[in-house]
Amino acid sequence: MSKLAGTLARVLAEAVLGRGRPAAGERFPEGCDETTCFLRLNRYPSCPISADAFGLVPHTDSDFLTVLCQDQQVGGLQLMKGTRWVAVKPIPGALIVNIGDLFQAWSNNRYKSVEHKVMTNAKTERYSVAYFLCPSYDSPIGTCEEPSLYRTFTFGEYRRKVQEDVKRTGKKVGLPNFLV
Repeated sequence: MSKLAGTLARVLAEAVLGRGRPAAGERFPEGCDETTCFLRLNRYPSCPISADAFGLVPHTDSDFLTVLCQDQQVGGLQLMKGTRWVAVKPIPGALIVNIGDLFQAWSNNRYKSVEHKVMTNAKTERYSVAYFLCPSYDSPIGTCEEPSLYRTFTFGEYRRKVQEDVKRTGKKVGLPNFLV
């Protein structure tokens, strides 16, 4: 997963910068390796009480990108498209790649972090596996071009601010905290 996520990140960076540019090279994204990234196994039990119960509340991912293998039959993943939620139909053998907040900041908003949620199923539990491409906490996150929409910040600073916002407001504010 680490190799796949790194390759995808470099290909996406090359699409923004052009092939051969230094930031799109072998070491992009800086600070990401097997020790900073992680794999999460998710289980969403069936919920016969409410058809509108969240398995996971609406959010964006705080990493560079996420590679997701969702349950091949149950479904439940939804993403925000414009102003409405759209179900992501499971396709056997397919992986889903979500752009995260760090990639949005680095690309100066050329790529957008996808808001998504998971809804429970009344009769069947759901499983998914997600790989998060994350840098070390002291890695600076800048943008690929000037003028930058965001000030430079570290991943650790970003994570701390997200946690503070959730405690204070009940939700993640995210990137707007780092706008210039």
